[in-house]
Amino acid sequence: MEERMARYPSDHKGATRQRIIETAGRRLKRNGIDGSGVAALMKDAGLTNGAFYAHFTSKEDLVATAISEQLREQRRLLADIPPGRAGIEQVVRRYLSPEHRDNPEDGCPSAALLDEISRCPEATRQVYTEGGLAFIDDLAARLAPHDPRSARTTIASVYALMIGTLQLSRTLTDPQLADDLLDQGIRNAISVLDTATATIA
Repeated sequence: MEERMARYPSDHKGATRQRIIETAGRRLKRNGIDGSGVAALMKDAGLTNGAFYAHFTSKEDLVATAISEQLREQRRLLADIPPGRAGIEQVVRRYLSPEHRDNPEDGCPSAALLDEISRCPEATRQVYTEGGLAFIDDLAARLAPHDPRSARTTIASVYALMIGTLQLSRTLTDPQLADDLLDQGIRNAISVLDTATATIA
């Protein structure tokens, strides 16, 4: 027994759990919550179904954890953009890009999963609410550093515009219309930001 336990470093369980969360996040965004069973989620992590309950109490527990981690990662990416309104415009342009549209597994959890999250249990929706608002507040602090709360609703509406635009662009079978929609979404979002910036100034 001692020999068997000694094979694994002390952080083995934590590292395994993190691997499950990361691979689950990608599959959930690619195939959806309903389209991602426990067997597939564990296979992505290179594990068997039997190992699942050593890390999570239920699939819902994993879904909520993966969504929370995805939203934290989205916030971490903000550290790479310039401060102020210019940085927010950069976020908008990256978000409403063909690359983001065509690679949902690498992108925003909101655009990939929002319709399913709305039907999840309250605990998962609460996790999403907290993570989503933290992202919105980070952007609001860039737009109005002296009074972020004043920009919260504006940023939330821009974020909603971005999510809806990306979702519709992903759905369309007309490639040109899908690209045009992204371009118009960028113009619409920037227009709202310009109006808000003038008001705050």
